[in-house]
Amino acid sequence: MLHESVLRTMDLPVGERFDAWTEWMGRTHAPMQLASERRADYHGHQRLIGLGDVTLWPATFDPLVFRRTPKLVRQSDPEVYHLSLLLEGEGAASWGRQQAAYRINDIHTNCSSRSWEILTGSDPVTIVGVEIPRALVALPAHRAERVIGRRLSGREGVGALLAQFLVQLVSDTRPYQPLDAPRLGNVVTDLVTAAFAHAVDADRDLPPETHARTLTLLIKSFIRRHLGDQELTPARIAAAHHISRSHLYRLFRDEGVTVASYVRDRRLENARRDLADPALRTMPIHAVAARWGFPRAPEFTRAFRTAYGVLPSEVREQVAKRRETAQGQHRGRSAK
Repeated sequence: MLHESVLRTMDLPVGERFDAWTEWMGRTHAPMQLASERRADYHGHQRLIGLGDVTLWPATFDPLVFRRTPKLVRQSDPEVYHLSLLLEGEGAASWGRQQAAYRINDIHTNCSSRSWEILTGSDPVTIVGVEIPRALVALPAHRAERVIGRRLSGREGVGALLAQFLVQLVSDTRPYQPLDAPRLGNVVTDLVTAAFAHAVDADRDLPPETHARTLTLLIKSFIRRHLGDQELTPARIAAAHHISRSHLYRLFRDEGVTVASYVRDRRLENARRDLADPALRTMPIHAVAARWGFPRAPEFTRAFRTAYGVLPSEVREQVAKRRETAQGQHRGRSAK
């Protein structure tokens, strides 16, 4: 079996989970800044598989924003290329004015020598990450750099060969011996080099996600980060992304929702999660509501009941009853 290092944040105390994930991810790739709306109880699971100079890391984790700033690049640059094969969820990335959105079976590419921002969607994502030293990719640097930031397809051609190899390898490492690791790393290196060369030789960008889809993902991430702000209006959202309100409305109309309903639903989801959290059972319901952008309790109660068919207080009562039942069962088992 190949040697693996594993981090499961669920094995750690709740208050330590996000910081542990941040530190771990910094060592996996390069120092970066992480942010998440779920940092209070962050769920992430990553396996780190060493293949000589190449590293693979299959991972599943909660919504996250990654930022590698120019300052962090200057402080530490391991000079590696990073590829992420997206298996579940969605994401988007930006490098200055360049932007790209990613869907399932796309391969995202970046480089530790550049600054960038990557964000995932509102649901957890599953990826297979690859870290490979730039020196191992047998292409002139100026040609390889043309690939960075592009979306490679893992559904066809050389990209599909790379994706299939990665998925098969990380799904079960038991058939391999430690001595196989460098040889498997060489296979990954050859496939990455071939995928880069194919992308460059095609002399055209692979079909990108539309700018509208990328922009919508970025806007949704902005909204999720500012849900507690009572001034989160369409005008402010549009201004933050340098577009008109009518453009903003069109983007969400294409998604089948309105801006207001998207903001409201995300706020209600977060409030419901907090109301069901035993660790927050002493927080007044009106405080939970205000925390997620509902300053008026009656308005929150009406919206909550319309969305979920129960009152906020009933959610609290249901959680309390389940806790009491569980404690009673535990006491019964202990008495036997």
